[in-house]
Amino acid sequence: MKKICIAHVLYRLDVGGLETVVVNLMNRLPHDQFEHHVIALTRCGDFKNRVERADVCYYELDKKAGKDWLVWLRLWKLLKKIKPDVVHSCNIATLEGSIPAFFAGRPLVVHAEHGRDSYDPHGENRTYIWLRRLLHPFVDTFVCVSRDLYGWLRDRVGIPERKISLIVNGIDSQRYTPGSKMSLPCPGFADETSFIIGSVGRLWSIKDPANLVRALAHLGQVDPPGLQRCRLVLVGDGPERQAVEHLAKELGVFDKIWITGWRDDVAQLLRSFNLFVLPSQAEGTPLTILEAMACGLPVVATRVGGVADLVEEGVTGNLVPPKDAEALSQAILCHLQNPRWSHSLGAAARRRVERDYSLDAMVEVYRVLFLNRLLQKIE
Repeated sequence: MKKICIAHVLYRLDVGGLETVVVNLMNRLPHDQFEHHVIALTRCGDFKNRVERADVCYYELDKKAGKDWLVWLRLWKLLKKIKPDVVHSCNIATLEGSIPAFFAGRPLVVHAEHGRDSYDPHGENRTYIWLRRLLHPFVDTFVCVSRDLYGWLRDRVGIPERKISLIVNGIDSQRYTPGSKMSLPCPGFADETSFIIGSVGRLWSIKDPANLVRALAHLGQVDPPGLQRCRLVLVGDGPERQAVEHLAKELGVFDKIWITGWRDDVAQLLRSFNLFVLPSQAEGTPLTILEAMACGLPVVATRVGGVADLVEEGVTGNLVPPKDAEALSQAILCHLQNPRWSHSLGAAARRRVERDYSLDAMVEVYRVLFLNRLLQKIE
């Protein structure tokens, strides 16, 4: 039986949640049923090293900054050459690729929405809305990763409900698992009495790491001894790094923060934390929360996007409003002052991931979607 050929179209293959989902699909979809091509409108970074298959082909279209209409011509020529059965595009930056896909042989086009654009966190940009409405006839199926995105595509954007599929993200609960608390690989930064607050993600404005720094500083105003025990670990890097470091110095908490940069030992680092915090202004279904929950960590996060689908208030963690440093600080303080209660929430979080967010279950839903939609298109 001929393998199903999938062309995954991304803006860039780099560190991120949607990129992790694509890599997991390539690694986990049955190798005897699917072959994969990765097309980056810009570049393929080192993240491709996480792909475990040696038969994946990678292409870079070197898109220029801003509007570059010729990139779609290059995509059309490449798709004509590859002749994929499925074009799997991700997020708004690749949506226009549905047009060259149509003229390159009319493959099945599955467009995935993993989260709104960083410049449009609430999904109110009229240009982006009208672009989705205009191009939806060229898309066979829209995949969204949260109920929030599902409702937004249906009600605000106006995509017919029959064309939308909800597929929640899943993670490898064998890789991300609870274990004995590990020491941080940063000598002298913390000791056995320290309360380690951790966050994982790109340091840019939409993730709002600055608000977490403000929350840490505010904690010192209400519980100075508590602040002395606290350490904040920011796993990641990005354009806001210098601004975050400057703010931490300004607020007097720089010595309590470690920005690790990008690392490959996230699963191990998570097991050194006492609490996971995600202060984002917008999200889809963040894998970092699921990874933390799988490691048995309680979670404090902002009530945005699909986060409330993952974090159950008072059961697996706590939800606070975005951009509210005081509320974020108060939620952190509750975990700092009530360790047994906090630990019980972490245990419940692990059980929730095992029950509802299996990586194998996610991959199987995608497999069935690709097969069924292809059969419907043929018929």
